[in-house]
Amino acid sequence: MLAKITAKNQLTLPKAITEAVGPAEYFEVQALEGRIVLTPVRIQRGDAVRAKLAELKLSEADVEAAVVWARRR
Repeated sequence: MLAKITAKNQLTLPKAITEAVGPAEYFEVQALEGRIVLTPVRIQRGDAVRAKLAELKLSEADVEAAVVWARRR
């Protein structure tokens, strides 16, 4: 099967391929021996939250402080 990469480096995977690997929103991408290897990654919601907190550079203390602030009446 062929897939075309766009000028913006976007690639649409053929439906038959995505059906063969099952539903996945994210793929780990690696370059191995001149090939691009995509591996489906199934991220749990908790993992997604932790990833976003890390991206925002928020610590557990920051989250605790936010919860305390939100619970104040």
